Amino acid sequence: MTKGRLKELLDRFPTRRVAVIGDFFLDKYLDVDPGIVEHSVESGKPAHQVVRIRHSPGAAGTVVQNLASLGAGTIHTIGIVGHDGEAFDLFLDLQRLGCKTQGLLRSKDRMTPTYLKPRDLTDPELSGEHARYDTKNRTRTPLSLVRQVIAALDAVLPEVDSVVISDQVEMDDCGVITSEVRGALADKAVKSPGVVFLADSRTHIHEFRKVIIKPNQFEAVGRAAPRPGDEVAEKELGEAMLRLREVNQAPVLVTCGARGMMVSDPTPTRVRGVVVTDKVDITGAGDSSSAGAVLALSSGATLAEAALIGNLVASITIQQLATTGTATRERVLERLELWLAQGKEENR
Repeated sequence: MTKGRLKELLDRFPTRRVAVIGDFFLDKYLDVDPGIVEHSVESGKPAHQVVRIRHSPGAAGTVVQNLASLGAGTIHTIGIVGHDGEAFDLFLDLQRLGCKTQGLLRSKDRMTPTYLKPRDLTDPELSGEHARYDTKNRTRTPLSLVRQVIAALDAVLPEVDSVVISDQVEMDDCGVITSEVRGALADKAVKSPGVVFLADSRTHIHEFRKVIIKPNQFEAVGRAAPRPGDEVAEKELGEAMLRLREVNQAPVLVTCGARGMMVSDPTPTRVRGVVVTDKVDITGAGDSSSAGAVLALSSGATLAEAALIGNLVASITIQQLATTGTATRERVLERLELWLAQGKEENR
């Protein structure tokens, strides 16, 4: 990758039209001042004092934030939220980003998925985060809503260059990307060869067909409970990628943490990541790399070029602590210089 080639691809981002379909969460931060000590009159337990509330789109919304920061021309959002205050905040945040939200369906039968994150105001690192409170729908998504989601995708598909699929909910058929939606996506990917379809999933990545899939190294080999510091050897990962490629009948991008990504076509190849030595917060790193990769692919990048751009974006977002990180095209271009310098050092 040269600086000129990267600039050529980045300059096309403002013309790209993207649909993001999946589980839109609200990331809600409660900043607690640990220096203020109060106790509940009723229970005597500590009453943590919130001095600031922040919120931003999470999960599929993290992809959207990075698409917007990278300058995507048009962003359509497709998903399901509730009739609640969290939905109000989520719509507000998405509209501030300039998203089209007609495909974000509101239902009185569903809760807006939310990650509630109390954290110490004085500690921006992950260590400052208290126990989290998650709101998720744990019943099957009604078939009527599933069909409305598919109809919303049909409505925007003629108007987009790419579709990002964000499958965040672990329980079968309890989120937006149900088995029926996955089947519809496979069908639409075949019938829309000019549109890039890229899927990321917490627990169902092996169930997608005919779309580009982006598992991490452990998901790719079926390792359910990796230990801290674990890595999958490149040979094992390459063999697993070939099997995934054959079953899925579409390319595979595998994230490998600090090592970067592996791409499947034409043969499994590692695309080196950026070495970051500062403190990091990896929250949303995969979503930010998806945004960079899909914009690159729809701009004419090869799979390896798209993986590199995804790596560059993620290396920027993980350096932003206690928030959902984003990257701009200008910073991506600057980060290439660090990547090239590290490559020269590695080859000495």
